[in-house]
Amino acid sequence: MDSFDADPSTQTVEYKPVGVKDLLIAMKDTSELIVDLSYSALLNNSDNLAEEVLQLESRMDVLQMQARMNMLMAARKPEEARLLAPVLGIIGAAEKISEAAGDVANVVLEEEDLPGAIRAALPEAMEVLARAPVAADSRYAGRTLGGIEGAEPNVSGVYETVTGDPYQSPDEVDHEMSDLTRAVDTIVLMKNVSELSVDLAYASVLFDDEALAEEVHALEIEVDALQSRLEAWTLRAASEVNEPVSLRGLLHLANSTELISDAALEITEGILRDIDTHPVIAESVRESDVAVRRVRVDPESGFDDEPLSTLLDAHPGIAVIAIHRPDDEWVFYPDEETTLSPADGLIVRGTWEATEKLLADAAIS
Repeated sequence: MDSFDADPSTQTVEYKPVGVKDLLIAMKDTSELIVDLSYSALLNNSDNLAEEVLQLESRMDVLQMQARMNMLMAARKPEEARLLAPVLGIIGAAEKISEAAGDVANVVLEEEDLPGAIRAALPEAMEVLARAPVAADSRYAGRTLGGIEGAEPNVSGVYETVTGDPYQSPDEVDHEMSDLTRAVDTIVLMKNVSELSVDLAYASVLFDDEALAEEVHALEIEVDALQSRLEAWTLRAASEVNEPVSLRGLLHLANSTELISDAALEITEGILRDIDTHPVIAESVRESDVAVRRVRVDPESGFDDEPLSTLLDAHPGIAVIAIHRPDDEWVFYPDEETTLSPADGLIVRGTWEATEKLLADAAIS
């Protein structure tokens, strides 16, 4: 959008009549990208990716200020203010997510020491991102993203083909300290749960689903508990290392990750307080780059009683966030061996094209 394309680090923020929906779309897309980039910067110890994160954080500062200005202009009556209050919560939550991602990037830029086990564990917990300028003679030049999309293990091959340079994955570091091992495992779990919380939070406002919002609340409590355990294990591990200050970065990561789960809870605040979802919220989620859709599996689709991998293989570009069983049980981030049952409700995220195809192929009409 032209109204916020200027350099965020030097831009003077003035009121401009920009649609709140468009601003929310930009904030949602930016907040999702910035989290992936920040952890990729950490995984690869990449100053370039970390700098990209800080640029996006500055851009988010401008977006949230413009969104707040336009919100203040929109509310003229008490009932309008009541309905728009949750929108302000989502604006603040997206800003909080970007700040947390910026803190993760600063761990890289400030060269804070981290246990080597962190970088060894992260690839199992994340989508791998790398900054790869396309070479002029690359066979990927001029092709669509859909045509070159592949599985995570192929990142190294694609990177080398695109750039001409070999991709260097982080070295795995052996470690024997049980308390440090627990702390590392906990930060990875906190990252996964926090990202799940954000996905579910946006799904809850899109579908006006109080049950999903309650799950986000429960996950936020779980992340708080995990942070307390991580702090205890990190303090105990400090007695076993030569430089206890080297564990400081681990605590900073925990604080940033916990902040993301807090932000997810803020997104759901309107749902939990029984305030009707303002149409601008659902529309912004619906029109963002990443689609969040609800799919109820049609018994006639051929996917029921099959492992989830069957559905995923037939629909690349789809990730299943959660499965809602007919008996009201929730399964979050199911693995590919999870068996689908008739009338299962799937919460999925992916490209709009991929999710539309899934709805056409598998959903109950």
